[in-house]
Amino acid sequence: MESAGGPYLNTAAVTSPVGVARLLQMTFGCTTFSLVAHQGGFSAAYGTFCMFVWTFCFAITVFIIACEFTRLHSCLHISWGNFTAAFAMLATLMTVTAAVIYPLYFVQLGCYPIGCEVRDFRIAASVFAGLLFLAYAVEVFLTRAKPGQVTSYMATVSGLLKIVQAFVACIIFGALVNDSQYRKYVATQWCVAVFSFCFVVTVVVVAFSVTGKTATLGFPFERSVVVYTFVAVLLYVSAAVIWPVFCFDSKYGSPRRPALCAKGQCPWDSQLVIAIFTYVNLLLYVVDLAYSQRIRFVSHL
Repeated sequence: MESAGGPYLNTAAVTSPVGVARLLQMTFGCTTFSLVAHQGGFSAAYGTFCMFVWTFCFAITVFIIACEFTRLHSCLHISWGNFTAAFAMLATLMTVTAAVIYPLYFVQLGCYPIGCEVRDFRIAASVFAGLLFLAYAVEVFLTRAKPGQVTSYMATVSGLLKIVQAFVACIIFGALVNDSQYRKYVATQWCVAVFSFCFVVTVVVVAFSVTGKTATLGFPFERSVVVYTFVAVLLYVSAAVIWPVFCFDSKYGSPRRPALCAKGQCPWDSQLVIAIFTYVNLLLYVVDLAYSQRIRFVSHL
């Protein structure tokens, strides 16, 4: 906090490049969900997810701007730098997902049967959804750790990758519950255990970093995270081998999509999604392991 007689408001919170990016996020987010709520419309789980993303990110962004502008963030018992870096990365992933899903399911070139006005609102909402994603991506670019810079752990490549790993795991879980038939074999249940364990530990690492409690632990947190990342690589290697064998080998599953499998309700599709994102997360953990040996944690920023 400022000393007595000093400025109580932090104008840099809205005039710096990061502050301007956050103002744009607030503007684009509000515009996007307003267009959808007013005339564009949404339905089903896909539309509800998009509206949740836009309103959630808008609310947290307003909270961050307000706290930094009034300097109230110094009163919060969290690591503010870790919190803002983690949220920016999470918001980038969520908004790019919504920016793809909404036009994919709700935008069409013709006016029939929704009408031209609704179509135009949906196209405009899709454009602002894309701009919203770019605004969050710019913040991640501006706040990421530079070589030789002392910064928050969540602003490093390893910290940002933790958010991406957890996000990819959520996609895997979504495919698992969509009739993936993972209970059919013990081996595929092992893969689910791998996904769950790595997701939980990754979330715990992020939570300790954001709350700034890493320095209070009775063990070397930095070394433990590197060891965990190595273990996660080994676990994902096992899942990356086991899952395709028990889902796509002709002895246990089907190497090709069944001809009579209904679109959107086919276990084979869910199994393919899980296989793809298992390899994506394996790559993310390998890159994370490479970077995690070159950083130092800073819990108080």
